[in-house]
Amino acid sequence: MHASVAPDQPADQSVVRPDDQPPTGEPRRAPDGTSRHQAPVRRWFGLWDAYFGLSYLVTTGLLLTSGDAPGRVAGAVAALTLAVPWYAGFGRPLLLNGGGRRTRARWFAAGLGVLFGSATLLDVASSFALFAICPMLLMSLPSGPGIAVVLLANLVPPILLWVTSGEFGQAVLGVLPLTLLGIALAVLVGLWITRVAEQSRERALLIEELEASRVQVARLSRQAGVAAERERLAREIHDTVAQGLTSLIALIETVDSELADDPELARRHLALAARVAADNLTETRGFVAALTPVSLRGNSLGEAVRRQGEGLAAETGLTVDYAAQGTEFPLPTAVSVVLLRAAQEALANVRKHARAQRVSLRVEFGDTAVRLRVEDDGCGLAEPSPGPDGRLSGYGLRGMRARVGEVGGTVAVTGAPGCGTVVEVLVPLATATAENAEESR
Repeated sequence: MHASVAPDQPADQSVVRPDDQPPTGEPRRAPDGTSRHQAPVRRWFGLWDAYFGLSYLVTTGLLLTSGDAPGRVAGAVAALTLAVPWYAGFGRPLLLNGGGRRTRARWFAAGLGVLFGSATLLDVASSFALFAICPMLLMSLPSGPGIAVVLLANLVPPILLWVTSGEFGQAVLGVLPLTLLGIALAVLVGLWITRVAEQSRERALLIEELEASRVQVARLSRQAGVAAERERLAREIHDTVAQGLTSLIALIETVDSELADDPELARRHLALAARVAADNLTETRGFVAALTPVSLRGNSLGEAVRRQGEGLAAETGLTVDYAAQGTEFPLPTAVSVVLLRAAQEALANVRKHARAQRVSLRVEFGDTAVRLRVEDDGCGLAEPSPGPDGRLSGYGLRGMRARVGEVGGTVAVTGAPGCGTVVEVLVPLATATAENAEESR
């Protein structure tokens, strides 16, 4: 038998929430408030940060070696330098969140455009910064507007050359192929980076949803385990404490009726009541301590069932016949407990309802199954039992069916008015073998 646990704890500890999961079922988050599954996205974005910094350094180096007027070079470097905190403080969080709000994305794109346009007006060598600016525009804006803005940004350098030179000459035609190539590369790289970022965010969201589902499944499994354990404990209490109290009540009522007429018999029944109370107290202590039933401690199943019959005979004066068929062999604790509890419940029903004179107890150890049979010659059932799947009134029989079903067995209750009742419990040996294998682990 599995060790008992407190009613608010499931027997299967494999469903308990892992220590690293929050109690609310929400995915665990990093100290900065972002989901921990966004960490790979953040690490990937570090590569983009490095690319952005490299583009800034290369563009600044080109400006410093361009040979233009120092004032214009300084102004262009200053405009590009302002783009660094604009990206780090405003644009980077926006890009990490997939573009965020459209208004913020437009402000970020507008700021980049102003800074890039100012730097290019001062020195056309600043156009090298397009390798970093175009992907950011595509990541922050929707695809259509982003491509349009990238196209305009790449046309700024040749338009400036055209305006400054006053004619659409060789200088403009010389940079036009490079401009078209830059547009193509910017669009391809920007769309690729955008798609990679979107896939990373979708994957992170999927992982979060799976983790939340796993936490929910663990919580539901734990609740199911708690409910099953409470049901098991209710059956244990019914089969031990409740049955013992029923016996005590019957004995006390008998003593009360015998005190005046037969004090000696009353004293014997009081002694029997004391013995029943002591046995039930020991049983309850064993139950609370998560031990096997006291009746099975040091005894075989057949011996334990025989003692239950002797107890019923001593309490009620009924004739109880016991017989074991086949060669008894060790059974798993869980199976032995189930069969013993079934015998206790059947005998308790005989005591309370049957008005019988004789009870027959049989335990059969066969090649394919173990069978328990309890038969009485009492008043029988008011209506024939519908079989193992039927519904009989009374918690005890329902609990018996549930308990036997847990070890893969079946319960059959048959009888007719005035013809007695037969309770048969059958547990296949395949189930017993599986229980033995489980206990040996």
